[in-house]
Amino acid sequence: MKIRIDSSRVAGKRDPMIYGHFIEHFHRQIYGGIFDPGNPLSDEDGFRLDVIDALKKIRMPVLRWPGGCFVSAWHWKDAVGPERVPSFDKAWRVEEPNTFGTDEFIAFCRKTGCAPYICTNAGSGSNEEMSDWVEYCNLKNEGQWAKLRIKNGNTAPHAVKYWSIGNENYLGGEIGAKSAAEWGRLVCESSKMMKRVDPSIELSAAALADLDWNINLLRSAGERLSWISIHQYWDGLWQNNTYADYEACMAFTNTLDSQVRKVRGLLEAMELDKKIRISFDEWNLRGWHHPNVDKGLTPEDYLTPRDLNDENSRYTMADAVFTACFLNMANRNCDSIGMTNFAPVVNTRGIIFTHEKGIVLRPTYHVFDMYVNGLGETVLDALSEDIPVLNVRDKEGNPAETSALDIVTTLDGEGRIVIAAVNKDPARKHGIRPEFLDEKKPRSYSMRTLEGKSPDSCNDIGRTEAVPTSGGADLDYKAGDEIFLPPHSVNILQFN
Repeated sequence: MKIRIDSSRVAGKRDPMIYGHFIEHFHRQIYGGIFDPGNPLSDEDGFRLDVIDALKKIRMPVLRWPGGCFVSAWHWKDAVGPERVPSFDKAWRVEEPNTFGTDEFIAFCRKTGCAPYICTNAGSGSNEEMSDWVEYCNLKNEGQWAKLRIKNGNTAPHAVKYWSIGNENYLGGEIGAKSAAEWGRLVCESSKMMKRVDPSIELSAAALADLDWNINLLRSAGERLSWISIHQYWDGLWQNNTYADYEACMAFTNTLDSQVRKVRGLLEAMELDKKIRISFDEWNLRGWHHPNVDKGLTPEDYLTPRDLNDENSRYTMADAVFTACFLNMANRNCDSIGMTNFAPVVNTRGIIFTHEKGIVLRPTYHVFDMYVNGLGETVLDALSEDIPVLNVRDKEGNPAETSALDIVTTLDGEGRIVIAAVNKDPARKHGIRPEFLDEKKPRSYSMRTLEGKSPDSCNDIGRTEAVPTSGGADLDYKAGDEIFLPPHSVNILQFN
């Protein structure tokens, strides 16, 4: 495959927030995940130090919280101050102790160095409750909620810039589901009140690739929105935990940008594309397994099966390769996508798995490490030729075609060409031949590669099969040498 690279052909600059994450009050993501008081591995505030260190390494830019479906029936005022009263979580049907609330979330964000992104209750909540939350977080000392924050030991405002109105209120199963007309009206009034409290905040609202929903939303509240939020999980495992195999996961990569294209087209048609960016603020290859949440009668029906989400052997090079392809898509669409949030960051389908004595870095963690710490911020419009085709079968067993290689070309802060090159082929290596059109050509390259012995390679407690390795070589332009990418691999190539 030939890649024609001209550093003057700039497609755009990606926002660091496309490498963002998400965490929800579900199963072990918060309690026993990032927050584990009493564990020797936790600090004096109860936060897992090993998790914090791992997230610092990948420079997590933004963290969305507290949901997710959880937030649509949760009231933030129950989880601030010295007296925390447990509540019943109607989304996931468990008792919520409310020991982790707004102040704890902000403290965790400060410890990891990321921006907080709060999603509000637009289900059973009200626009006043949402704006009160902005008061609590952002006002200096005006009103009862800012004064309550000060009383709770936080003199300085939390200064939360990013807020989302609602989660997936377009779904019938969401607490407080809304029609398109109802949603437009609610977002209109909520955004008005929230911006009256702090005009500097950036607001997002729940959306999907649906014309009626988005037109109602944007006509009603588009003037006060900075973002439009979309979600997608490709391998939906909500009721049945039958995972898509490697080939089916590669077939899913054909639809990575399907929602993005539709939402961007609508924003352009409504002349809002320069004002409103896309926040892909929940995404993952695998959907969370939570069967019978609305009808299970015993914990064995609806709680115990959630443990299946934490089987590390399930998170393989298929997840890593898919994740890299998604990040390539987000980089290529940097003109419209300003934020994405991998869901979740810890446990369930997360990039990090916690246990009593430590953590496991799943293969997807290493993809973020490689992209955040290796890829450039300027995306180039490189031209690819002779892209090999991979024949696969989708999850339904139907034949499908996909490109064997997924490439994005960037320029880093020191003017070096950096390529993210993904080989989706499960069994064959493929070569790339960069052709540099600039007068000054690189003399060598370094390369970080994430691969495994098989597409099913994974990481677990006492078992590490997928970690990045380093290599590189001089470039011989006369010989026209190819750079070969191993099967089922993610690669970052820096040209020196």
